[in-house]
Amino acid sequence: MPPSPRILPLLSSSCLLIGTTCLSALPTGGTAHAAAVATTTTTTTTNGGTKEDARSTFADSTQPTATQQNTHAPTRQTVTDYTDAQGEHVTVNAHLDQVRSALQPATGASTYRFSRKDIEAIPGGDNAPMNTVLLQAPGVAQDSYGQIHIRGDHNEVQFRLDGVQLPEGLSVFGQTLMTRFAHSMSMTTGALPSEYGFLQAGVIDITTKNGSTDPGGEVSVYGGARDYFFPSLQYGGAHGKWDYFVTADFVHDRVGIENTTPKFNALHDLTNQYHFLGHVRYTADENTRISFTAGVSNAYYQLPNNPGQQRQFANPDFLSSDLSHQVYGSVNSADLNERQKEITDFAILSLQKEIGSFSLQSSVFSRYSSLGYSPDALGDLVYNGIAQRAQRSVMSTGSQTDVTWHAAPRHTVRFGYQAYVERTVSQTDSTVYPQTGTDSDGNAIFSGVTENIHDGNGRTGWLYGLYAQDEWRPVRNLTINYGLRFDGVDEYTHSKQVSPRLNIVWQPWRGGTLHAGYSRYFTPPPFELVGGTSLNKFANTSAAPGTLQDTTVKSERDHYFDAGFSQVLLPGWHASFDAYVKLARNMIDEGQFGSPIILSAFNYRRGQVNGYEFATDYSHGPFSVYGNFAWSRAIGKDINSAQWNFDPSDLAYIRQHWIHLDHDQRWTASAGGSYSAFYKTGHPLRLSATMVYGNGLRADGATPNGAKVPQYVTFNLSLVQSFQDLFQVGFLKRTQLRLDVINLFDRRYELRDGSGIGVGAPQYGLRRTILTGLSQRF
Repeated sequence: MPPSPRILPLLSSSCLLIGTTCLSALPTGGTAHAAAVATTTTTTTTNGGTKEDARSTFADSTQPTATQQNTHAPTRQTVTDYTDAQGEHVTVNAHLDQVRSALQPATGASTYRFSRKDIEAIPGGDNAPMNTVLLQAPGVAQDSYGQIHIRGDHNEVQFRLDGVQLPEGLSVFGQTLMTRFAHSMSMTTGALPSEYGFLQAGVIDITTKNGSTDPGGEVSVYGGARDYFFPSLQYGGAHGKWDYFVTADFVHDRVGIENTTPKFNALHDLTNQYHFLGHVRYTADENTRISFTAGVSNAYYQLPNNPGQQRQFANPDFLSSDLSHQVYGSVNSADLNERQKEITDFAILSLQKEIGSFSLQSSVFSRYSSLGYSPDALGDLVYNGIAQRAQRSVMSTGSQTDVTWHAAPRHTVRFGYQAYVERTVSQTDSTVYPQTGTDSDGNAIFSGVTENIHDGNGRTGWLYGLYAQDEWRPVRNLTINYGLRFDGVDEYTHSKQVSPRLNIVWQPWRGGTLHAGYSRYFTPPPFELVGGTSLNKFANTSAAPGTLQDTTVKSERDHYFDAGFSQVLLPGWHASFDAYVKLARNMIDEGQFGSPIILSAFNYRRGQVNGYEFATDYSHGPFSVYGNFAWSRAIGKDINSAQWNFDPSDLAYIRQHWIHLDHDQRWTASAGGSYSAFYKTGHPLRLSATMVYGNGLRADGATPNGAKVPQYVTFNLSLVQSFQDLFQVGFLKRTQLRLDVINLFDRRYELRDGSGIGVGAPQYGLRRTILTGLSQRF
């Protein structure tokens, strides 16, 4: 990595290196890739793109020139297998990729980048769940069901494919967007510029694989403990002005959802999952490109059982009732058969165009997501007082357009819009015990004859946002980005907001960058997670809520402040610090209430989140190491929507007192490193490792969420041996053998203990798991 700034060619403009990262037109495809978890604070170059002070982890310096990565897009390199004509096709697409990335810079925000090589270096590589990769970025805490929390928010994470934001879906357990789909990806957080709306805790932008950056094919088989079996196939290429890429995989194992016990194997935890992604592009000329992306995810899960559960519902005196004597012994909680199925389909059609000083990308997209829960007909009834077959679906169709106008040498104007029309449908069929009276102590008495209750509703709504902003460079080392957003929602709730945004980035000395920003945020409640249950239907039954109060979930409104700095300490050694504060009104949280693993949204009238993050990394030759830690506090007061989900005594306490949010984790850290032996030969051997630490999510104590689960730390190890032309067959390329050990020291740790606001069951982290894989390029 070069120790100081220097100038390199960038198409028809220039590339300024700041620290170690360069906005060049160099490649991220082929054999050379740049940094892994790179933290960046962006300003603007003369061509309207961005330059970034980056702290890059897992950097590869085997080819120093190629590691000067364009941190916004795949960069220019003719892949060796291509002809000259195909190389020109790659060059044109790299230019268009760079222009597309400049449509959505993150000026003043913090961006953590994962290149293709970085993803491959993480234990599991393409086979690793996407949340496992994202846990290596600062301020990301892990939760059950594969969820992540960024900077103390529950689930306000938006996913983008090639810059196009996907509407929210209903997936709870699965990874709809598999790591295998990604050529590279980034996570942007902090005080976001105005082009980012709706979900703003973090923006995960995935650059999908395509025929230009990932030519050729690969077949892979991966598996090991707990019947883990993961075959996959991918193929990409280019012909004339067309390029294409397809990938598909199948996942089968017996650890689909976190174990409810600390034992090595879970009971009743089988999962089968199918995933597919297809991508085709037509590059009409150097200024015009049309692309189409489609994906499918189909996942089936058994819900793991928790042996030894007490048979009761409605109140603790149920065990001594006549009804309990009728059903006691008929069901064992270790033998329940609860199942859930999740389906997600999406498609995106995009047009990218440059016209003089204007560049744009305009897209239309559609996403369908459904979730179905099948109960254990008798078991759910005995343990919970209700056996409910639940089905939810949401269909979202919309459009997004982003435009960049190079208005003047010191001004780059960006504007655009997003609009969605959504249709959500919810159907439930419940079996309950009717209440026949009360005993002398006022406890409910239930009939032994069950009653069936059907409930269903559907609604169509709109979600829309407009933005405009200007990147102004009054002097060479100072960038000021200011803008406005206007957002509105017309679904279960009806609200609007104008949101100002301001970011300032200053580079006072070589290798150093300071930034500060303010963003006004507007977050509509997730349409598909806002219930429309007819509570009166369940009155005087074993499923009666503690209260019939059910205020509509509201949009969250925030004031978000962020400031930090980054510094190149020595060649190859970088460090950064960032601090933030969020002041929220009607803060949105989510919880699981009842047996169906379907999250439901609710509000805290007031909320506060604040914290800080530190990250550092060092790389030299084939060796790299990184580490980060974060401190965060997330608290809320007064639950003012969806109150029927909560115990009345908890509602009364929270109305008067601040409490920790259930996903609040005070300390979070991650670290990792990689070393490649024989990296200049045709048979490199890579050893890599990662670590994740958390001091524990919240649990109930003397007060709601007043305690926490114990702290934990886990280590993962990976060994990958690659061979070029191992079989000496013309059409066979790289052969790769891998060994991954997850939770190397077999640490028993708890993510959830089953208590806390909106926490439905205990979940334990994965015990030591040994996995092996074989992949063959062709």
